Amino acid sequence: MHHAGSSDDWLTDSRAIRGVSFFADAPAVPHSWPMTVPAIAQLAEGLEFEPGVTFLVGENGSGKSTLLEGIAMAFGFPAEGGSRNGGASTRASESPLGDWLKIDRGLVAPRWGFFLRAETMHGYYSYLEALPDSPDRDLHEMSHGESFLALLDRKIDSPGFFCLDEPEAALSFGSTLRFIAQLDTLAKAGAQIVCATHSPVLASLPGATILELGEWGIRRSEWDDLELVQHWRSFLDSPPRYLRHLLA
Repeated sequence: MHHAGSSDDWLTDSRAIRGVSFFADAPAVPHSWPMTVPAIAQLAEGLEFEPGVTFLVGENGSGKSTLLEGIAMAFGFPAEGGSRNGGASTRASESPLGDWLKIDRGLVAPRWGFFLRAETMHGYYSYLEALPDSPDRDLHEMSHGESFLALLDRKIDSPGFFCLDEPEAALSFGSTLRFIAQLDTLAKAGAQIVCATHSPVLASLPGATILELGEWGIRRSEWDDLELVQHWRSFLDSPPRYLRHLLA
């Protein structure tokens, strides 16, 4: 999935990572998980990442969160989420992929980065609360959505490298639109963002690269062509068409 650029691209290349591939000695076993997931197996061919925002979309089980976690861990983020300076650590990673992946790093190392996992944010709040003189002790006192928005504002607020796993999970429609604007501002300032999402709203960000994961592996897609978008359009047009089969 290589996309060639001009010979001068390297002069303005702000990417933190240019791509990922397997280490030559990675003990990836073809018939065991996660290599049984087509998108993960395809990494043997290498996967390039564009500057700005890249969305990973696909059904549950397509490998998008596994891929995102592997990239985050290979880059140096804690498995539970957080920055390279620290994060909560209450369980081992679900996947060995982070140990197998070789990161093709960009020319300039980002000064800031963050791995956001919606499912582990409660533990991360506790980690922040316990830090001396922490400015984030108020997060536990907010509603789930409010704390999530506050975390996004505070930790994903400057150019750097960000791995985001389903950040829309706690966001209302209006908050998701606000977050799209935040991502756009960061991308234009030189940030690189890789985001796994189920949200057709979030994935609509103009100029973003969309990688669709499924039984085919990984393919580049346009927003209008995504199965995700087609399903939502069809459902919203006529919910009974779907629900009468489920609720009979």
